[in-house]
Amino acid sequence: MDAQLVAFTGVAAGMVALPGADFTVVVRNSLVSRRAGVACALGVAGGLLVHTALAVAGVAAVLTAVPTLFHALQLAGGAYVLYLGVRTLQSALRPLGERTEAAVDAARAPAGGALRQGFLTNTLNPKAPITFLSVLPQFVPAGSPALPRTAVLSAVVVALALLWFPTVALLVDRLGRWLRRPRTARAVEGVTGSALVLLALVLLLEPLV
Repeated sequence: MDAQLVAFTGVAAGMVALPGADFTVVVRNSLVSRRAGVACALGVAGGLLVHTALAVAGVAAVLTAVPTLFHALQLAGGAYVLYLGVRTLQSALRPLGERTEAAVDAARAPAGGALRQGFLTNTLNPKAPITFLSVLPQFVPAGSPALPRTAVLSAVVVALALLWFPTVALLVDRLGRWLRRPRTARAVEGVTGSALVLLALVLLLEPLV
């Protein structure tokens, strides 16, 4: 058994499952519908595929070496997460009648929007490729070719994301009857929107510190 691969799987599972913008945006879309939640989850996994590919290609090293580029991407990511957070808070403040009509329209909307939200939320996080770039080499055995090994490790990360985020979406949908009650839905959207805004402010303000 490859002990390093097993150890990396445990580390990667913790990294993927750690609550953050990805988790929050999947929950947000899962409250709309199962289809939207799963589509958003697949978008997040697609973003992780991009990040791991960049880490394997060494592009993450460029972000580390060029702080201006890193900060620009960080600001873009923060602005997008802030946009999602504000939209969620606006939804939480809608009157009951408008909320019901909006929920029906959202449930009927194509899943492409949710897929795009998940993908952009993850892809615009510049810390992800740098995290992978710093973690992946630690699990490459000495003397082994780096590229094939890091490709395998990247595949593990994406596979874990494909398992975890759709599971979150299906669980939220399973609890949907309770979570979509008007008062509960408003509270969940308020918490979710606030979390997204807080995460966005961290991304936006960090370059200024």
